[in-house]
Amino acid sequence: MINKTGFVLVKPQLPENIGFSARCLKNFGFSSLDLVNPKENWPNKKAIATSVGAKDILKKTKVFSSVEKAINKYDVVYASSARKRDINKKHLSFNEFIKSIKKNKNKKIGIIFGPEASGLSNKDIVNCNYIFKIPVNKKFESINLSHSLIIVCYEIFRSFKTSYFNKGKELNNIINKKKLNNLMHFVENRLEKKGFFQPSEKRKTMLINLRNIFGRTELSYKELRILSSIFSKL
Repeated sequence: MINKTGFVLVKPQLPENIGFSARCLKNFGFSSLDLVNPKENWPNKKAIATSVGAKDILKKTKVFSSVEKAINKYDVVYASSARKRDINKKHLSFNEFIKSIKKNKNKKIGIIFGPEASGLSNKDIVNCNYIFKIPVNKKFESINLSHSLIIVCYEIFRSFKTSYFNKGKELNNIINKKKLNNLMHFVENRLEKKGFFQPSEKRKTMLINLRNIFGRTELSYKELRILSSIFSKL
């Protein structure tokens, strides 16, 4: 799905932000970044400098004369806006936006962002399917362009790549609290028989510390078997 999603920056003012945006995309596996009428000439050395390891994305970046032309290749297009628009478009909360992205995962998705100072115009948004807003502090709603991108990239990445965050340990493979408590009691009994809890006046504190260690863990069934085998040898 990630390789079907592209980003479009409309009239970006600072080339440095374009470079930073390319880095954001590459951090989370995206590779398509296009521009509509950037303020400074393109290609731009300042953008290349701030892109660091994402120069390959900028090499493929295309410049378009209008939003309409830039989004022609997409099936569904989302527009980022910090304010509600008085136009006949569905406004999505950020959670609704992510759900909609997941719903349209088999389609080519475009996400557009406006210039740093003013955001997208209604004319730009007319060609989009949805408008979404990133939730921020209402007393200070201004977000840097590249920061907006990295929030969006991260949330999409997270919603489709949960296994990345649970590498080697699926959530449904984690033992429940009952099994964890049984393991703790087993370990305590084995250590008790070996005279581990000495001096006796510190026994209570040592037990609490031991339970705290186990309480912080998310053991898999395989890890449970390994630990049970180890402590059974005591």
